[in-house]
Amino acid sequence: MIIKSLELKDFRNYETLAINFGPGTNILYGDNAQGKTNILEAIYLAATTKSHRGTRDGDIIRFGSEEGHIRIMLFKNDVDTKLDIHLRKAKTKGIAIDGKKIKKAAELLGLLNVVFFSPEDLNIIKNGPGERRRFTDMELCQLDDFYLYNLNNYNKIVNQRNTLLKDVYFNPSLKETIEIWDSQLVSYGSKVIERRKSFTDQLNEVIGPVHEKLSGGRESLRIIYDPNVEIEDYERELSSSTERDIKSKMTNVGPHRDDFIFMVGDLDIRKFGSQGQQRTAALSLKLAEIEIVKRLINDTPILLLDDVLSELDSGRQQFLLESIGDVQTIITCTGVEDFVNSRLEIDKLFNISNGALVSEQ
Repeated sequence: MIIKSLELKDFRNYETLAINFGPGTNILYGDNAQGKTNILEAIYLAATTKSHRGTRDGDIIRFGSEEGHIRIMLFKNDVDTKLDIHLRKAKTKGIAIDGKKIKKAAELLGLLNVVFFSPEDLNIIKNGPGERRRFTDMELCQLDDFYLYNLNNYNKIVNQRNTLLKDVYFNPSLKETIEIWDSQLVSYGSKVIERRKSFTDQLNEVIGPVHEKLSGGRESLRIIYDPNVEIEDYERELSSSTERDIKSKMTNVGPHRDDFIFMVGDLDIRKFGSQGQQRTAALSLKLAEIEIVKRLINDTPILLLDDVLSELDSGRQQFLLESIGDVQTIITCTGVEDFVNSRLEIDKLFNISNGALVSEQ
């Protein structure tokens, strides 16, 4: 799987952009705040229907415009596929595959698989559980339609139940209707828990050897899925939490409160590990993510590295670059000296300045 070309129109700070990528390593370089990350964001949005920054569609469209466009030419399974994303301020986005409109954005997922790695990801372990859930959800939503379906329905019901809890607080007679949402919540939530468990098992198959090599054989890493509630206890605990939920006006039991624990030996590195251990584990997680995608789709994902190398020491930089292998990679950076010095084989160099492609080598 490779992206052959990308075209942007009225996207972020780009009035227009047309760029042709090489099949290997592509480097976007230039000063900060020129638009390099915006290119990665466009690719990520085309793969997942969402911005990696969590930005609304209307805020992605270039200032002063009502619409924006992303077009990607993807080469996958020996076939060219054209992907069009039409961003509109006042409406939901329009998506077309080879000129044919699709009805639901979810139909796009799985066509283009990407692994996005930014400096913020290096803090995924030391930050709150929301970021670790988000990592899991975004990866599984690209790979598993059934998980996407269950997660979307679960989140909708949590929101609806929370709205009801707020109403019950002021109108106690509505309390009896909470049970209607509870049964659906348990149904969808149990499937989310089940898939997260199996995904953690898949991660552990890959991440152990990766981390051992990255740490020079000094450490072994494993991930423990820490569900907020076990499936067999879900219905009972949700019911017993009703009064607490009404008081807090929110649902306190369920997979939206799950976490993942990273253990080096017997040490929980989120609580007791050094920053170096946490960052090494985060890098291992991303490299494991690439390998899992390869196994599940029987193809290589697109790797997007957003100024990550500047945040890594030379040893971790080299390990990451050596691990890229046959994956098409698009890297942003402020300078190219480190890549030249590392003797990394570079397919194409693109100089980006002020929302424009200045030069290509």
